[in-house]
Amino acid sequence: MRTPIAAALTALALLAAACGGTDGGGEGGGGPAGGGTFTYALSADPGVLDPSGAVLNVTITTLSLAYDTLVGVSKDGKTVPLLAEKWEVEPDKVTFTLRKDATCSDGSPVTPADVAKSVNHIADPATKSPIYGVIVPAGMKAEADEAAGTVTLSMPEPFSFILETARSLYVVCGKGHEDRSLLARGTSGSGPYKLTEAVPGDHYTFKARREYAWGQEGGTGKDIPENVVVKIMPNEQTAANLLISGGLNGALVLGPDRARLEAAPGIGKVVEPVQNGQFFYHQGDDRPAHDPAVRKALTQAVNLKELAGIATSGTGKPATGLVLHPRPCQGDSVTGHVPAYDEAAAKAALDAAGWKPGPDGIRVKDGKRLTLRYLYATTKGAGTQAAAEYLAAAWRKVGAEVKLNGQIDTKLAESLNATQDWDVIWLPIGVTLPSQLIGFLSGPAAPKGANFAHLANKKYEKLVAEAGRVPATEGCPKWLEAESALFDSADLVPVVEQTVLQATKGATYQQYAGVFVPATIRLTQGG
Repeated sequence: MRTPIAAALTALALLAAACGGTDGGGEGGGGPAGGGTFTYALSADPGVLDPSGAVLNVTITTLSLAYDTLVGVSKDGKTVPLLAEKWEVEPDKVTFTLRKDATCSDGSPVTPADVAKSVNHIADPATKSPIYGVIVPAGMKAEADEAAGTVTLSMPEPFSFILETARSLYVVCGKGHEDRSLLARGTSGSGPYKLTEAVPGDHYTFKARREYAWGQEGGTGKDIPENVVVKIMPNEQTAANLLISGGLNGALVLGPDRARLEAAPGIGKVVEPVQNGQFFYHQGDDRPAHDPAVRKALTQAVNLKELAGIATSGTGKPATGLVLHPRPCQGDSVTGHVPAYDEAAAKAALDAAGWKPGPDGIRVKDGKRLTLRYLYATTKGAGTQAAAEYLAAAWRKVGAEVKLNGQIDTKLAESLNATQDWDVIWLPIGVTLPSQLIGFLSGPAAPKGANFAHLANKKYEKLVAEAGRVPATEGCPKWLEAESALFDSADLVPVVEQTVLQATKGATYQQYAGVFVPATIRLTQGG
């Protein structure tokens, strides 16, 4: 099983830099140009490249160049063939029939056994994979039938997104199963590229597999660039400068350099939702926010529209849900379910809940001050810092003492789960299926489980249990209603849907949910 710390890291790390159906393209670029090198900037090093441990968005993006999944996702959110040419879905299992022409980067065929080994390795408790229970649902097993050319993924009980989980599961093949250590700084997949050089902290070089002919929606290795170089570039200003000068072909930009790129000629510009800005209240028995009246009052004290603008420098969109685009369940679970801004009502509600202003203006109940320790990641940009200061000011106005605690991601993970030293936390969680949220929003509380905020929303638990037992499309109304139940209780507060600029120069490509559709990468003439 995953350790509680691993669960917390998963919560933090699945902040997928998601771009739903991004077609990056330099303006006036001309037609496709064969060969050459496509260069892409990542904000951080991807680390160990074994897919069974891939939770960081930068790792997942890197691996998408070299690995295939059983199925892909189209621009409109539909499941499409990839390694699997067809499938048969039942309530508690899905059977995939694999293509017969797909090969691994070492030349060996991709077999049902490869898929089964990839799933079962993650599900093995000895592996301690941080994506078990998230990408691979807890309890999932895989069984290969080599004679029939099929692999079956099964669950102990009906599971509504059993097909959709396969969109995110990278299949390891060939020698990677024999020696997992090869995957730390190498790849063993069936994708259109193979890693040829890894220089941690600097760059990763991939070489095209021209024989690749089984990509999503007919994609092949015929017209893709000969090489892809992924450069590690934490400084967005440097990335922006290189994009403008032609030293880079693509990058995601969230910060102040975004405006400069949007105004620059010759830059392809696509703006897409990337993650949800939201904050959680700690509901432990000894915390002020254990009382739903306090949570709702604190939420009423904040002008969420102003907060959204501050957190994203005005580039965000109204929050409509918790799942990244393209969502399997379309709809708005937020509107009408979050307490409206009303400072006077917030003060009155705190009075009614027994929190009375003390001599210094800080509210007190039973001799205890209304103190909120606000936790946030300092690595998420100036907007997150500004949002923290705005929230602190709003809550001080209604009589709360607020202590800001900005930390780097690794330290924040420890505070989030192990020490539990917080009362409110700004924590975007990027998932592609609503079922992936259940362990974080219900069940055993930290540090024994992944439920870091100690949530106990019975309506949410009832609805997700019901939704999980029926096919995805049938269960969607209940999945959305379950999210709304969290907002009704102010268990967490959705603030904004953050957007990102996918900026390109001299190239086009597609990304879905933060990963490349690598067979779509093209260099363009005159870019």
